[in-house]
Amino acid sequence: MTKVLVPVKRVVDKDIKVRVKSDNSGVDIANVKHSMNPFDEIAIEEAVRLKEKGAVTEVIAVSIGVPQAQETLRTALAIGADRAILVETSEEVQPLAVAKVLKALVDKEQPGLIIMGKQAIDDDANQVGQSLAALADLPQATFASKVEVAGDKATVTREVDSGLETITVSLPAVITTDLRLNEPRYVTLPNIMKAKKKPLENLKPEDLGVDVTPRLKTLKVSEPPKRSAGVKVPDVAALVDKLKNEAKVI
Repeated sequence: MTKVLVPVKRVVDKDIKVRVKSDNSGVDIANVKHSMNPFDEIAIEEAVRLKEKGAVTEVIAVSIGVPQAQETLRTALAIGADRAILVETSEEVQPLAVAKVLKALVDKEQPGLIIMGKQAIDDDANQVGQSLAALADLPQATFASKVEVAGDKATVTREVDSGLETITVSLPAVITTDLRLNEPRYVTLPNIMKAKKKPLENLKPEDLGVDVTPRLKTLKVSEPPKRSAGVKVPDVAALVDKLKNEAKVI
C-alpha cells in the first residue's frame, strides 16, 4: 500500500454557538470562524501516524467546497499530509454528491486506504463513508477506535452499542474514525510554513464527471425549544409522582 486518501471538511468551529437565520432558511455562517471537522482531524492524524510507522508512503488530503476550504487543506498539510486536492464548488454539496466525488478521486488516485471522520459536526449525517464504500465496492470499518495495518489487511476496533468489535478488512478499504482513535497533534509554526510549499491541486466537480446538484431541499431550520425551569420536590414520593403523572417516563 502506498497512498492514503483523507477527506476533510470545512465546518463552523466546534466552539462557536450557531444561530438560525431570521427567515428559518438555515444556519447563519456569515463572518463565523471555520475550522477542520474534528473527526477529520483525527483521520488526518491517524494517516500521518501510519506513514510515520512506514505502513504508507503518501497521505493525500481532499476537500470539497468553497475556495476558503484551502485553509482547511493547509491545516491538513501542516499536520503531515503530503499533498492536497480541492474540488471547488459554490453549491451546497450533500452527502451522496460528496461520496460520488470521492469515488471519482479514488478511481483517479487508486489509494490503498481511505480514512475519514465518521461524520461532520455541522449536519451529523454519518453517510459519506458508507456511501463511498458502496459506490466503490470496498470493504468498510466504521467508528474506528483503533487501527492496525499489516500487509494488505487492516485490523480495526469499532465502537458499537454493545461495546467493542474487532474486524479485519482487506485493503483497499474505507475506515471512518471515532473520537477515541487518537489525539491530533498540535500544529507548529514551522510546519504551517512548510505546508505553504506543499502541492495543492484545484479541480471542479465537472473535471471528475460528477454532478453535485443538491437532491434534497431544506424546508425549515429552527432552534430547539428552550428548556423549562426545574422544580424542587420535598421527598422521593413526590418525585416519583411527578415522573409518573407529569413527565410520564415511568
